[in-house]
Amino acid sequence: QVQLVESGGGLVQPGGSLRLSCAASGRRISINDMGWYRQAPGKERELVATISSDGSTNYEDSVKGRFTISRDNAKNTLYLQMDSLKPEDTAVYYCNANIFNFITTRRRDYWGRGTQVTVSS
Repeated sequence: QVQLVESGGGLVQPGGSLRLSCAASGRRISINDMGWYRQAPGKERELVATISSDGSTNYEDSVKGRFTISRDNAKNTLYLQMDSLKPEDTAVYYCNANIFNFITTRRRDYWGRGTQVTVSS
């Protein structure tokens, strides 16, 4: 069974930093694109950043220059380094991964349960 588990959220003051992690687990899997999304109260879920299996990245405009997405393919782990955090970054952050399962021979998107990030003084 494939699972994504996020960690690293919390409360931080404006201008501070947090590092989110997302560990993918499962037998005989191959991970393609991965990404971070976020959902603030009363708003729709939105893309934050994505990274392909070869390391190509894409960022939502409001986080460019402040957030850095990376991955460790050997550990099946995704990261999001968030610097210069602003109150408007407050949201639940979700990990997403497109995964091929060699046991079921199916490819699909998986989601983590999310981790809360709150930026407040």
